Amino acid sequence: MVLDCIEIADVLEKYYLSSTYGIEFCVGFPGNLLVVLGYIFCLPEWQSCNIYLFSLAVSDLIFLCTLPRLSYLYANNQSETQPYACIINRYILHVNLYSSILFMVWLSMDRFLLIKHPSRDHYLLRPRTALIVTGLSWLAVNVEVAPMIALMIHDLQSKNWTRCNDFASLNGDINTLGYSLGLTLTGYILPLLGLCGFSLQIAHLLHVQEKALQRRTASFKRPLRVVASAAALFLILYTPYHVLRNVRIGSVQAWAKLQVCTKVYIEALYILTRPVAFLHSVINPVFYFLMGDKFRELLLAKFRKMVRQKGQQRQPA
Repeated sequence: MVLDCIEIADVLEKYYLSSTYGIEFCVGFPGNLLVVLGYIFCLPEWQSCNIYLFSLAVSDLIFLCTLPRLSYLYANNQSETQPYACIINRYILHVNLYSSILFMVWLSMDRFLLIKHPSRDHYLLRPRTALIVTGLSWLAVNVEVAPMIALMIHDLQSKNWTRCNDFASLNGDINTLGYSLGLTLTGYILPLLGLCGFSLQIAHLLHVQEKALQRRTASFKRPLRVVASAAALFLILYTPYHVLRNVRIGSVQAWAKLQVCTKVYIEALYILTRPVAFLHSVINPVFYFLMGDKFRELLLAKFRKMVRQKGQQRQPA
């Protein structure tokens, strides 16, 4: 019975993680690449919203590039044998995890301020301010994730540099459970509260303006739907992952005194939540088209122009 339950995690890694990571790369990479190239070549004038969206797309694109390697290793029951690759991969993964929700908070703030200040006279709506906020956000996320490097190095040393473990399986001098709980609070819960707060503020502002003007078009309420959808997205995708990650770390502590199979079942549930949490990188391109000012129109116009030029080149002289 013990041998049967121990095999669950290995089976999930080989068949579930390898396939889901592969699918996420195949679907998410083209979408995010299209957005990045579209912003670079199609957007003549950048506003604050575009800066946040571009940073989010770049973060997702870099993360998605790590998935083919992970998918290959899990499919072949192999562990990452290059210590530097192990550290960089896990580091990029968690930086993306927490930068994504943070940039979505700033996007929500931007939508709220744009409704309140349609003339863009607020200093937080200036592109220069958005660049500063973006830089500070990257710095804050990297400071949050930096202690993980020490954990990974210590864990790799204990495994003779031959076993690359997930965050929830790391052992080091740092209190892993305390660090994970702190990361959950600062990297997930607080930004989620920010998303919910801006959703409520936008709803209140729209309600006040509706009463004043007596009528509103459905398109005016689009920012509320987008921001509320972003909050719901991260709540659904991130909550199971963070809950199970902390439970998984707690289950292997000496004070937990859990049976082997119980630990394996918890690990199996945690494995199921990992691709779900990273699904945000696949879904995020939808927000680029919904929140990017005129981005969709510019991208389609560029595409139609390329199609016309291609057709003219094929016509006989």
